[in-house]
Amino acid sequence: MVLYAATIFVSAFILFLVQPIMAKQVLPWFGGSAAVWTTCMVFFQVVLLVGYAYADASIRWLRPRAQVVLHIGLIVLSLAALPIIPDPSWKPLGDEDPTWQILGLLLATIGLPYFLLSTTGPLVQAWFARSYPTGTVYRLFALSNFASLLALVGYPFLIEPWIATRLQSFSWSAAYGLFAAFCIAASLRSLRESPAPASSGSSAAGLRADAPAASADSPTWADQITWLVMSGLGSYLLLGISNHITINVASIPFLWLLPLTLYLITFILCFEGRGWYRRRTFLLPLGILLIAMAWGLHANGEVLPILIEIPLYSLGLFVCCMFAHGELADMRPAPRHLTRFYLMISLGGAIGGLLVGVVAPKVFSGYWEVGIGLIATAFVLVWVLRQSARQLQIGALIVTVLCTWYVYQYIESLAGGARVMSRNFYGSLRVKDVGDVADQQATRNQLHGVILHGKQYLSTQRRNELTTYYGSSSGIGRAIAIRQQQGPVRVGVIGLGTGTLASWGRPGDVFRFYELDPDVIAVARKEYSFLNESKATIETVVGDARLQLEREPAQRFDVLAIDAFSSDSIPVHLITREALAVYRKHVADGGIIAFHVTNRFLRLAPVVAELAREAGLEAVLVADRPGDDVPLNNTDWVLVSADPNLGRHPAIAPAREKITPIPGMRPWTDDYSALFQVLK
Repeated sequence: MVLYAATIFVSAFILFLVQPIMAKQVLPWFGGSAAVWTTCMVFFQVVLLVGYAYADASIRWLRPRAQVVLHIGLIVLSLAALPIIPDPSWKPLGDEDPTWQILGLLLATIGLPYFLLSTTGPLVQAWFARSYPTGTVYRLFALSNFASLLALVGYPFLIEPWIATRLQSFSWSAAYGLFAAFCIAASLRSLRESPAPASSGSSAAGLRADAPAASADSPTWADQITWLVMSGLGSYLLLGISNHITINVASIPFLWLLPLTLYLITFILCFEGRGWYRRRTFLLPLGILLIAMAWGLHANGEVLPILIEIPLYSLGLFVCCMFAHGELADMRPAPRHLTRFYLMISLGGAIGGLLVGVVAPKVFSGYWEVGIGLIATAFVLVWVLRQSARQLQIGALIVTVLCTWYVYQYIESLAGGARVMSRNFYGSLRVKDVGDVADQQATRNQLHGVILHGKQYLSTQRRNELTTYYGSSSGIGRAIAIRQQQGPVRVGVIGLGTGTLASWGRPGDVFRFYELDPDVIAVARKEYSFLNESKATIETVVGDARLQLEREPAQRFDVLAIDAFSSDSIPVHLITREALAVYRKHVADGGIIAFHVTNRFLRLAPVVAELAREAGLEAVLVADRPGDDVPLNNTDWVLVSADPNLGRHPAIAPAREKITPIPGMRPWTDDYSALFQVLK
């Protein structure tokens, strides 16, 4: 029993530990987009499905000795994939489909080891059930989820802040070696302890025919479809709500792992065997939270405050998954059918992941999947209660109607009247006219999610006016003006938006924009005139700015603006020690690196200041508060330069504000970032 438990524990621990380790390594290669995590999750779920299918086929069609020989051979072969460090040749050049690039990278780097880990749970449990037919096999399923939970909780607190990412990969590879030893020992032990099969014709089933649970009826196709639906619902909501949270805050492992942790806890509670799930107990909270989450999507067109949004959707995910997984656990079959049960669970999980991670970005023009998931959950609730008391059925119908109404309002508020509504791997882009065309105040706004990324006046007389975050009183405006006093300037901009900064261009100036999303460039050229009518020479580069800058010769920028956002999410790999070193290579003597740190949720100015302090540079926070009667937004820019007198420059000093340091702040690196320290 101890050997089987240890094998399952170690395999489940490193199975989930490898997910943030790999995702963090490839995140900077693909622009720091929240979709990187979703795509990684799709890969892990699909490989998990393949592993469960292998386990089911092995138990059903192979004799015990053949199972063991095959499995040991694959384990030995998988050791050749270690250590799990992605090959730099997988870095994108800028024109690839990121989804398939990431999936291929993961397959080449971690495919076989992850496949072997994914088979361990159902296969070892089947071996245990064969050797100990009266044992409580589903406790081992709860144990595996508990180990996974420990890995997810431990990563952001005990591993990520203290261990470099490369060392994490080597340590994980060593742990995989330990797993391989345990699994080989467990497989050999199962042969020694296996009771003789009841008949030669039934030995392929791999379990004792006279075990007490074997007399239970075989699951029907209806049962199996129900398993798939309940599992798929939980997986769909997990990835949908993870997207919803991370695109509005930051693509940081903690925010990826929080929903996944809650998801796993529900599996543990529902399958642990002590009756944590009671349908009647969860019906009222489920109905209330479904309505609250659907309302929160709309919320008058605004994102909820972080102290409301994250708790609401985290609690909602927990209760929804308790419902889905609780109903699933209540339908679990006898141990002789457990590999088929796990196969359908993994199939549902893979389908849910594919719908969110692959289908939704290609089919939907906005982030509609959370709303659709809430409606689907309400419909499943109606179906589950179809034979319950009439008042419960009516309550479920009311929940469904309200969810549908709020989600409709949400979609209508975003899509209604939009000139452009598109979505791809990098996010959702929306262009909408606000005001009457004849009105001098009418504007054409560009938004990612619900965050304004730029706007232009529709009036011919005003369309070249500076707007939003780029006025003459903003930090970037002051930086460009200072350098323009010395003659023609060369300006680099990471993040295009509408191209508003091009309005600063004069004859002889060069503005070079780096933009990850090709759709943004197309929209800036077609829907806005900032680029087309600029007096400067305009250059655009498609692809992740940091990767492109690493490949380019020194550009000698007078000003380099770091202005990349996806909705309100910050690509963390653009504000690290290594990123600053890349920027410095491309900045001319006396040049200014301008970080746009305006953010509703995160205090990023101290992060930049600490990077500058470590590099021996001057960091100056320029806070601009223009008021409501001008076309400019409140902004915070941190200007970084080798010039120690930058903060005393007449154009900077009047708007300079003190940067309050965060106690215990360490410089962010590609291996280290601390979300907790910078939350507002």
